[in-house]
Amino acid sequence: MKNHELQLLYIFDAIMAERSVTRAAERLSMTQPAVSNAMSRMRQIWNDPLFVRKGRNIEPTSYAYSLWSQVNRPMHDLANAVGETRFEPATARRQFRIAATDVMIEILWRPLVERLEREAPGIDLLAVPYTPEGAQTSLREAHTDLAIGVLTQHDHSLRSQFLYQGGYRLAMGENHPLAGEAVTLDDFLEARHLLVSLSGDAHGFVDDYLNQQGLARRIAVTVNHFSVVPQMLRESNLIAAVPSLISYKPGFDDGLWQTDLPFEVNPTAIYLIWHARHDRDPAITWIRNQVEGILAERLGAPPSESGWFPRTDSGAPLLSA
Repeated sequence: MKNHELQLLYIFDAIMAERSVTRAAERLSMTQPAVSNAMSRMRQIWNDPLFVRKGRNIEPTSYAYSLWSQVNRPMHDLANAVGETRFEPATARRQFRIAATDVMIEILWRPLVERLEREAPGIDLLAVPYTPEGAQTSLREAHTDLAIGVLTQHDHSLRSQFLYQGGYRLAMGENHPLAGEAVTLDDFLEARHLLVSLSGDAHGFVDDYLNQQGLARRIAVTVNHFSVVPQMLRESNLIAAVPSLISYKPGFDDGLWQTDLPFEVNPTAIYLIWHARHDRDPAITWIRNQVEGILAERLGAPPSESGWFPRTDSGAPLLSA
């Protein structure tokens, strides 16, 4: 391969990852016209349009996807092999993009920002919306550096570190007709349910269990943030199965009644996830260690009644119940 073609592949990889000529130029420290000229040369050499306009972004052609699947991993392996092997937090200037739910951001962000301000003032921390499938696709396409959540897709391209696993509690307003006593399975099935669905689908892990028993509940309302759940329950006759991790958070149960579910649901395992291309990236290793350390500090000694369990090896895929 000629040197200029290798350079084009490097630019092509950045465009594929960013889906934007402007963002690719920023990533490569090039001008936008220079990246556009490189795209024109790619189209001539590889005899394919490669990208078509889609709103403000660009959509790769089938040939572009096929080419990227062949060159993406080798290029990142090569970059890691010849790239800088040291990372100095105190002087580094870099962005880290982490996909996480609002609950995880509430737990992690403040202490992580404090640590960055103290140890790595040139680091920028960007939160990215999280869904299980979307976050893992975003890792593969290099839109994010890390994701914190369930691991629904297992393949050679993703790496993970187990963080914790947690169960569920049943919550409702303290004036709900079912409040104050144990909730039966029939009561549960007849109630109107609130579901936190990060994807928008009216189906969660509790529904997986019910469907296996030939049962179904009514999902009357969905939301895509956990932070709105307490107020929604206080001001309605909805009930919700919520992760124990947030059900014992200070202030969560103000005006609410909490009890056990009328059946057992397997606890959910939560992971720190990254792409294999970053295995030897010292900066990613550093930020991973910060995230793991802070979560161990925050979640490592929960009250025994909290219903979640740090660092065990069993459990099934938490986030919408």
